[in-house]
Amino acid sequence: MPYFGTCARESSARIGVRACLSACLRGHCSPAGHWRSVPGSPTFHSPVGPGSGSSRTRYVSRSVRGRRDAEEPTDTDAQTPPQLSSPPPLCLTFQEKLLAFERDRVVIPAAHVALAKQLAGDIALELQAYLRNKFPELPFGALMPGGPLYDGLQAGAAEHVRLLVPLVLEPGLWSLVPGVDTVARDPRCWAVRRTQLEFCPRGSSPWDRFLVGGYLSSRVLLELLRKALTASVNWPAIGSLLGCLIRPSVASELLLEVQHEHMELTVSVLVAVPGASADDHLLLAWPLEGLAGNLWLQDLYPVEAARLRALDERDAGTRRRLLLLLCVVCHSHPALERLGRGHLTQVVLRLGEEEVNWAEEVLGERFLQALELLVGSLEQANLPCHFNPSVNLLGGLWEEEIDDIGYALYSGLKAPEGLL
Repeated sequence: MPYFGTCARESSARIGVRACLSACLRGHCSPAGHWRSVPGSPTFHSPVGPGSGSSRTRYVSRSVRGRRDAEEPTDTDAQTPPQLSSPPPLCLTFQEKLLAFERDRVVIPAAHVALAKQLAGDIALELQAYLRNKFPELPFGALMPGGPLYDGLQAGAAEHVRLLVPLVLEPGLWSLVPGVDTVARDPRCWAVRRTQLEFCPRGSSPWDRFLVGGYLSSRVLLELLRKALTASVNWPAIGSLLGCLIRPSVASELLLEVQHEHMELTVSVLVAVPGASADDHLLLAWPLEGLAGNLWLQDLYPVEAARLRALDERDAGTRRRLLLLLCVVCHSHPALERLGRGHLTQVVLRLGEEEVNWAEEVLGERFLQALELLVGSLEQANLPCHFNPSVNLLGGLWEEEIDDIGYALYSGLKAPEGLL
């Protein structure tokens, strides 16, 4: 079971911290007392606290002497005109600091959003024409740019767009099998099985060339598209036409790195099996390992985004604003950058369903609640997916990573301004 400590490389400092952490969050102990009780952990001392002894006496006597000297009249006091004192420094609440952080770091200029959408749309049209010319026998659907940028869920910079490449599968020839019912036993995935072979034998569908063991292989399709994007597409000519530089990435995912005069953009090319209706889950060809290599990853992003939008529209809430704040905070923090949009979306969805008041006035309170919820999930090393609770989104993190994230969040709860 993962545990929290002051450093991922000092295991002796972690023993027993988790139990103390829970007590501190409930108000049963102080942070200083908590860390003093942990062997090998740093001890925090107050320089003027009750136990500071001579330091406290020195600070008090210095203050008394200062007041006594100030009370004694001097010759210069009668001659020097009174000076206007400067106004005291403005003290902002955490709520005010959070809103200022949102204005400065979260909001994307509208011109950048428009430019990113324009580039993504133009690239989609060029890639669509290429696929139809290169693979005329394969019925690809219309390429659709989308993702957080299009749903108002992109924060900080307009730097990422999803480009769906949907497959048009023949009705009645394909069926979906849950991943838990396959040899992979993976609840994140689905298998796409070829059916009706007795009436429509193998070769009747153009997608039959990508069958592996009777199932449509996401891995084979990914390899086909990867070779085409990296070797066949004339990206220099397309980039010159669009006024930008386009480079395909050689990573396991299908990525296009776009450099424009005013911005940099990453386009994720996602081969997809769309559902029969808008409410059906989307399946993506994703570079999975092991027995799940030929399966299709269930993409819950469209469902999650739609749910957040519906909740906010119901009560004019700030759930999506909270998600954007969390994304920027975690992305800019070295220990929290392993928490991606998927992790944070589950936290906001859970809070969004439970809490009633989502006015802007309580946004700071909801932010701290989200941190507490994350700490509790990290304590258990379990963050269930909101729409598929059998999937643990922390399953891909190492114990040491969970340790580092947990300590950073614990520190953030005690001094949240430090995260901004």
